[in-house]
Amino acid sequence: MNIRIITVGKIKEKYLTMAIQEYTKRLGAYCRLEIIEVKDEKVPEKLTDALRTKAIESEGKRILSYLRDDEILATLEINGSQINSVDFSRKIENFGIQGKSQISFIIGGSLGLAPEIIRRSDWSLSFSEMTFPHQLFRVMLLEQIYRSFKIIRGETYHK
Repeated sequence: MNIRIITVGKIKEKYLTMAIQEYTKRLGAYCRLEIIEVKDEKVPEKLTDALRTKAIESEGKRILSYLRDDEILATLEINGSQINSVDFSRKIENFGIQGKSQISFIIGGSLGLAPEIIRRSDWSLSFSEMTFPHQLFRVMLLEQIYRSFKIIRGETYHK
C-alpha cells in the first residue's frame, strides 16, 4: 500500500521531526510512505475574511497539484467522522481489499482546507473535536497509521 501525507507547512521543532522520522522508519515495513509539505500562506495577525479565503485557496491550489484521480483522498477536518483505532485500521484494510492501494491524507493549514479539497474528499476524518497544532497532528496521524497496520496484521502494539 502507498500512503501519502500532504500537509501545509513545515515542521519546526526537532522533537517532532525525530518522532516523524521514527514512525516513518517503522512504517517502512508496512507501506510506502511519502510526506509532501506545501508552503503555508503567511497571514497578518488581524485577518479579514477576504485574506483568509485567499490564503486557503492558495494553499488549496498547492495541495491540488499533488492529487491523483486514482487515489483515496482522506481529509482531516474538525467536522469529519470520528472513529476508533480498530475502525480506522478496518477502513484502511478495506481500501486495500477494494484494490485501492493509494491513500493520501490531507492536513490543511491553520486556517483550514479549501472547499475544493473538501469536495474531492472520499473520507472526511476527525481525530477529536479538540484543536491540535498541525505539526503535532502529523505525528498523531503517523502513529495511527502505524497502529492500523499492526492491528491489520494482528501484531502486538495496539491495546
